[in-house]
Amino acid sequence: MLARLIPHPETPSPFVDGIDVQLERDGFSLWLRYTVLGDPRAIVWPRVTAPARADDLWRHTCFEAFVAGDDGYVEYNLSPSGRWATYRFDDYRQGMREAAEAVENNGLNDAIGVVDLQARIVLPQDGARIGLSAVIEERDGGFSYWALAHPSAKPDFHHPDSFVLELP
Repeated sequence: MLARLIPHPETPSPFVDGIDVQLERDGFSLWLRYTVLGDPRAIVWPRVTAPARADDLWRHTCFEAFVAGDDGYVEYNLSPSGRWATYRFDDYRQGMREAAEAVENNGLNDAIGVVDLQARIVLPQDGARIGLSAVIEERDGGFSYWALAHPSAKPDFHHPDSFVLELP
């Protein structure tokens, strides 16, 4: 399955034309490939480090997935550095805690003018709908916020109406 992220109307980017996301499901595992279209030189890319759990990844260029189920949702943060994080929420922005769901983040791939990030996430057993998003930090100091849908006036990837894809 292929999906395209769009910028929030309040945060367009003069450097990024779009972000494509490929998804492939294999049981309770989901492979994701985020491909940035546009001028990757205008983006601040976190320095590559050893893959490990880390907090506050969304404060810089970061790709995200949100998987909603019967008992809230899980947020996955995937940094181009190789760092990652997972958080479980009971309801809209409530009951945040580290999630047990694991991530295999392959980090940034920059080959022949294509910049992408590939990762595999373990899905919650009750996962039904997914929201995909990205925070892009630009070299000029600006930020743009990308998602499948933007149901609110301000960028808000946690909004329940942004989980618009049925899991493949």
